[in-house]
Formats: sequence, C-alpha cells, structure tokens
Amino acid sequence: MSGEITSFVSSQVFGVWFLIGAALVFWMQAGFAMVEAGFTRAKNTGNILMKNLMDFCIGTVVFILIGFSLLLGEDLMGLIGKPGFDIFTSYADFDWSNFVFNLVFCATTATIVSGAMAERTKFLSYCVYSGVISALIYPIEAHWIWGGGWLAQMGFHDFAGSCAIHMVGGISALIGAKILGPRIGKFSKDKSGRITKVNAFPGHNLPIGCLGVFILWLGWYGFNGAACTSVEQLGSVFVTTTIAPAIATVVCMVFTWIKYGKPDVSMCLNASLAGLVAITAPCDVTDAFGSIVIGAVAGLLVCFGVWFLDYKLHIDDPVGAVAVHCLNGIWGTLAVGLFATSTAPGYSIANAQGEMIEGLFYGGGFELMKLQLIGFASVAAWTAVTITITFLVIRAIFGLRVTEEEEIIGLDATEHGLPSAYAGFSIMDISNTMNMDVNENTSLGVDEYELASPARRAAAVPTVQPFPATGISKVVIIAKLAKYDTLKKAMNNLGVTGMTVTQVMGCGVQKGAGDKYRGVEMDVTLLPKVKVEVVVSGIPVESVIEAAKKALYTGHIGDGKIFVYPVEKVVKIRTGEEDFDALQDVE
Repeated sequence: MSGEITSFVSSQVFGVWFLIGAALVFWMQAGFAMVEAGFTRAKNTGNILMKNLMDFCIGTVVFILIGFSLLLGEDLMGLIGKPGFDIFTSYADFDWSNFVFNLVFCATTATIVSGAMAERTKFLSYCVYSGVISALIYPIEAHWIWGGGWLAQMGFHDFAGSCAIHMVGGISALIGAKILGPRIGKFSKDKSGRITKVNAFPGHNLPIGCLGVFILWLGWYGFNGAACTSVEQLGSVFVTTTIAPAIATVVCMVFTWIKYGKPDVSMCLNASLAGLVAITAPCDVTDAFGSIVIGAVAGLLVCFGVWFLDYKLHIDDPVGAVAVHCLNGIWGTLAVGLFATSTAPGYSIANAQGEMIEGLFYGGGFELMKLQLIGFASVAAWTAVTITITFLVIRAIFGLRVTEEEEIIGLDATEHGLPSAYAGFSIMDISNTMNMDVNENTSLGVDEYELASPARRAAAVPTVQPFPATGISKVVIIAKLAKYDTLKKAMNNLGVTGMTVTQVMGCGVQKGAGDKYRGVEMDVTLLPKVKVEVVVSGIPVESVIEAAKKALYTGHIGDGKIFVYPVEKVVKIRTGEEDFDALQDVE
C-alpha cells in the first residue's frame, strides 16, 4: 500500500514538474529574443522582437490545427502521426500536458532560424516559413524520434532535441541565410566580384545579449530535465547540463584569447549556448567526463563554425545560429554514440531487439553510433529538402528579402512603422557601412607625452586659434571616448569644474581601430568621440590647452583636437550677471 502511495505521489510531482519544465522552455523565447536583438543593430530591434513573439503565436495556431497530431497522433507506418482534431472533438480525454510541452519545443525550432536571417528578411515571408516549420517540418521528423516513428523503433536516442530541434533549426538557418544573401556591406568585393574582405557588424547591445544567454541557460534546465521520471535522473541531467556549457565557455575564452589577443565576449556567449545544444541529446545518458569532453569540443566548434561561415562559405549569420545550433546539434547527436553509459541513472537505450547498447568509449562498439548517424542523416536530409522548397516557393510568391533602401533604413521603420525601439534614447550605429580602411601611418613614434617633441605633441592633439583676443574663451576639446575620465580629472585639477559634455562621432586620417569582433577586424565609418566644452576667464587658456594635451596624448594622430573661440558675451540667467562675473560661482 505504501509503495502505491509513493508511486502515486511521485507521478503527481513529476507531472507538475513536466509542466513547470514546459513553462521554462516557453521562457526561453525571451532569451532568444534578447540574444538576437543584442547581437544585431538597433534599427532592427523591434522587428526582431516581433518575430520572436510571432514564432510562438503562429506556431500555436498551426500546432493546434495539424502539428500536434502529426507528431503524437496514431503512428502510420513509422512516418507520421495520424492527423486529427482531438483537441476539439475529445477535449475531456485530451493529453493537455503533452500538447503544451511539445508546443514550446516546436516554437524553439522555428525561432532558431530568425537569428541567421536577421536584418534583411521580409516580415510576411518570415511568418510564412515559421508557420511551415511548426506545422510540417518539425512535427514529422519529431514523430520519427519521439512519436513512436521508425527512428525510435530502431533505438535512435535524442533525449531533449540536439537533433530534432537544434540541428533542424540550424540547417534551416544555414539554407535560409544562403538563399537570402548577406547584409549590405558584410563582404567587400573586388571588380571581378571576388570577396576580398569580411567586415564586422558589432551587436548594438551586448548586455541584453548576455541577459538572453542567462535566460536560455536557466530555461535549459527545463528543456533537458522536464522529461525526467526520477529524482536521480533529474539530478544527473542538471549536472551534465551545467558542466557542458561551462566547459565550452572556458575553452572558447582561452581559444579566442590566444588567437585574437583578447577573450571575445560575444563568442563566449555563443559558446555557452553551444555547450547547452551539444549536451541536449546525451544529457540523460552521459556522465561528468563525457559532459566535459562534449563541452570542450562544443567550445571549439562554435569558433570554427563562425569562422567557416564568414571566410569560407561567405554566409552572413549575424548571431552565430548556424555555429551554435547546426554544428553543435550534429555534434550532440553523434556524442550519444560515443559517451552513452549505463552508469547514468534511468539509462534505457536499447536496439530494435531490446538489447541495451552503450557508447563507443564505454565498450558498446559502433552499434549505437551507427544508429545515431542514420538518425542524423535522415533528419538532416528531410530538413534540407523541405526547407529549401519552402524558401524557394516563398521567394517566388512573396519575395524573401526587403529592398536595399529598406535594409539601410532599418526594418523597424520600414516593416513596422516604428521610428525606434529605443524611444527617448540616443542610439549611435557605429557598425561598418562604408568599409573604410585603417590608416597604418598614424603612429608618431613616441607614446609618452613628456618625451614627445613639441611638433609631435602638436600633431597628435592640434590646437586651432590658441590665443583669442578677448579675456573670455570657449575651449572645445574633441577626444577619444576612452580618454574622457582622464580629461575630466585633468580639468578638475586645473580648477575647471563647469563643462558641457556631448558624445559625438567622427574620424580623421586614423579611420578605424583594428580591433576584432568574433574574429573579424572592425573598420568603422565614424569613431565614437567625446566633445568637452569649457568657458574660462580666470584660468589661462594656455593652461587648459596644456592640461588637455597631456591628458589625451598617446603618440598617435587622432588623439584629439582643441578649438579655442573668443566669447563676446556671457549672461547668467538667474542673476543677470554678465561676462566675467557671470562665470563666477560666488554671489
């Protein structure tokens, strides 16, 4: 009797956890929205948020109509579920929990594609192909794996979706980005049309992108753990789901630090997601050692994937969706065949004869790896064929890409009539649109101000009209944004406490910084600068100029410029005082 009670309570608890897991997976939509928005340009933020919202909403509609029955309906020859409308005709006996759980997974598959095709896809066309993925492409292949289809009958294993969700979304993203073409200015070409250079488009809001990654990581505990049926299995899945992304991120950090000279922030964020994708299929059947290896490979694979798409395939993927989801979805699927071990709690992989099989590195031979390869190849082929047909039909009927003018203006304004997703904020787009080259001849040979000759000092921070005729002068200093704090302290030490500060954009012969973003050197049309304006009377102008030069000097042309203007009249509004008296802060 006590055993029956325990079993009943356990089933109820895990039934509730199943739905909590589904809610966590739904919350991942917010994570995808934040990652995609943060890794792209501000002028397209509203469009990206709208697409991630409609992924789920359109997916829900088509999943009700056909997707759910194709996935979990009565099996027809191992290929599809029997279409039906049980949600309408037999609601009292309907499997509500499974519907919600599989719906949120379905929406995840569709949203992966959005990132790779961001910033140049027609919104109408996006809605159409998102619906096709949720209605047909995902439910049919997921039926093969989870609905009692032919892959499940063989013994193919994908616990939470490295293959069924991430690889499918990643392949769709790869094909879509290829058919769509790169964003304007992503690749520089010579007269013959040969690509000569890859240009970086830095994401406009990495804090939002980072928040998205943490949201996704949290949601992944539901993604991987919701289907667990015991506390031991759930605990093991949480462990593997933690180890793999952590290792992937550390490996990526070390790799980019060595290769590019500095640890790449956005690439490490991608690596966290890559580790999560890779561990999704084997999370319930591997151990800590397997998770470490899976994560380490994922951390390197995401770096390779971003580089390979940029420099070899010349496919523009703004957020790294292909590297994260396609390559690591494949890797996670095959990793089951290498690292599956019966020491994992609740281990249940068996072949068609019901015999337990393990991974290659745990003495199981190649049998499980063969099954995983068959599953990967068949699902990849199904996805590639169906999504290619979908994109080509959409392109023929609606058109797939916005016009060049719409892309340059931004999809927020042209597709949604939204002037900006950041109303009330001043957003500067410093991404590469004109492909200006770095001038290598800006160094003056001396980095320290005290050692520089007067000629070098004047070349680095030139002064225009240093000696005005009147007793009151306005000094305008244009400097590098990074030097603002140093300049402010220098002015305060001199006794200048009142200043007007404006963030501006500009460049001279220095044109570009040579830094790297995701392994691609960044050239920018305009560099972020700060303009500091001070009006002085009692403090000698020469002292202000000298202090500014000393604060700004680094030994390169482009350190800054100083402009001095005579001031004819100053009036303090509050007291009516004028000229010299108006500049004094005493009554």
